[in-house]
Amino acid sequence: MNVRDAVLARHSVRAFLDRPVEAEIVRDLLSVAARTPSGGNLQPWRVDVMAGRPLAEFKRLVAERTAAGVIEQPEYDVYPRGLWEPLRARRARAADQRFRAFGVSGEPDPQAILKVHTYAFFGAPVGLFFSMDRRVGPPQWSDVGMFMQTLMLLAVERGLGTCPQEIWSNWPQTVAQAIGLPRTHMLFSGMALGYEDTDSPCNAFRTEREPLRAFATLVGFD
Repeated sequence: MNVRDAVLARHSVRAFLDRPVEAEIVRDLLSVAARTPSGGNLQPWRVDVMAGRPLAEFKRLVAERTAAGVIEQPEYDVYPRGLWEPLRARRARAADQRFRAFGVSGEPDPQAILKVHTYAFFGAPVGLFFSMDRRVGPPQWSDVGMFMQTLMLLAVERGLGTCPQEIWSNWPQTVAQAIGLPRTHMLFSGMALGYEDTDSPCNAFRTEREPLRAFATLVGFD
């Protein structure tokens, strides 16, 4: 598989098979992803990976705290407040696709129902958490984002699916407790990793992308 094919094949998987991923595969993916560029070669990322019983216990803990109405102070706003157009419409269309795929579009609070699946990593056998030292800034945030993208493309090559989950930034204390994350580090994102359930309607849709003319300008070409 070439890089172009991997980019076009990658999508956010929201239903996984109950099939474990070997630890050696995860180690290889992370080791190769470490070739991701970073400003000054700072390599600001930290990655914590959970599977098996630890992941199952973590999912159960989050489910219990969610049901009890526990709310933690988020690390940051995943989306800008007062979202404007066309960003607002793009997010709304993507959300509608997800609600329809999960069969909750007619529910009073579809977002709340979808969170139950989200906080269970959509059934993935592997959950990853990405964090960084609190002293770094936006340039290093982008470095961690590039690391995650590289990892997701490598996963496609190995026949695996992923779903990046910034929503975990809403549970910094619970995650920190589970993985032993020091206070000096900020939780940036989570990610589900596993084998895609291709028969699930949750994986049947693809979010649209804007045409090139909407975001790029090229000058000086013959």
